[in-house]
Amino acid sequence: MLLRTVQRVCAGSVSRRGIWRSCRMVAPARVSQYVCVQSPGRQDGSNNRSGRAPGIVVSAAAFSLFSKLVEDKDEGLTPEEENIIYHLKKSKLSIMKGEMEEAEEILHKTLHLAHKCQSKRAIIYTYDLMANLAFLRGEYNNAEKLFKTTLAYMINEGVKQDDNSFIEISLKMASIYAALDKNDLAVAGFQFCILSLDEKIEKEKDLPEDLLTAEERTNTRLLLGLCLDSYARYLVANSQLLHAQTLYEKALRICREEQGELHPQTVNLLSDLATVLEAQGRFDEAYTYVKQALDLAQKTDHPNYHVILGNMATILLHQENLVDAERIFKEALTKAEEKKDPGSIYHIQEGLSELTRRKTAQEQNL
Repeated sequence: MLLRTVQRVCAGSVSRRGIWRSCRMVAPARVSQYVCVQSPGRQDGSNNRSGRAPGIVVSAAAFSLFSKLVEDKDEGLTPEEENIIYHLKKSKLSIMKGEMEEAEEILHKTLHLAHKCQSKRAIIYTYDLMANLAFLRGEYNNAEKLFKTTLAYMINEGVKQDDNSFIEISLKMASIYAALDKNDLAVAGFQFCILSLDEKIEKEKDLPEDLLTAEERTNTRLLLGLCLDSYARYLVANSQLLHAQTLYEKALRICREEQGELHPQTVNLLSDLATVLEAQGRFDEAYTYVKQALDLAQKTDHPNYHVILGNMATILLHQENLVDAERIFKEALTKAEEKKDPGSIYHIQEGLSELTRRKTAQEQNL
């Protein structure tokens, strides 16, 4: 299996004009069962050489609620609310700096302040950050509990289950279940996210601009793209390649339409499609997609250019084009070393070893 391109992992809220947004989902009256997250790329023990870090998109779930507290000038901020905002910003900065214990300590203090002033929006946002932090630290069971608590507060505040922020958290929960090998819950979570967003998009397609802005439509479609991408990576890790291919194709179409051909995530998805086709032994088709990804990566100075190079070399190896495969493997290795990417270096060296074995076998057969 090829390396897969890395999807950026963020600490703090995700920009609505960045790469894939975050996600949400859950079936009515089953909040305690499903809830989701971006699915891990390669799970331990799997054969999926995912270049994407098994991580979480620490997103804006609940941010739409709490942001009003920060940005609504008419509402006005109390000294208590200003103090909470200060602590939340401080905790996110600590997370970005990798100071996880300090971030956790700040968030516990923030939660106490939020409860003390009875700000439901602040409570929701703080619980969401605590859950994200737990996930980043690999504390999946704790993260699950905290995300469920966040969803419970959101429901009490009247947030609908097809609200994007609700689906974001649900997607995170699905990824947690995937990481914990709770596969039935993971699949139910991913499917619920996708179904909920499909239904929402269909329901809202004829709404006028004054009721639903173009940006809101784009956000929902990009959220669907992220859900499709996340579920596809889960399926690849579980060797359900045809289904994964279909989801990648849908995600790629959304990404191209909403973010353009040159967007880094478009390149990622082209490379991911190549990995799925390569795993099915469809090497010529895989080469077509990885060639597109590589051409775009060259134009845009893509941060994972070395990964895509390695993918192309692997496909060329399968096509028995050993001369070009060796040349590109060596270029990929040089760039991976420059990036100080040990995972890519390891897989590229594996590819070079296989190439050497094939060259030796060819020489012996002459």
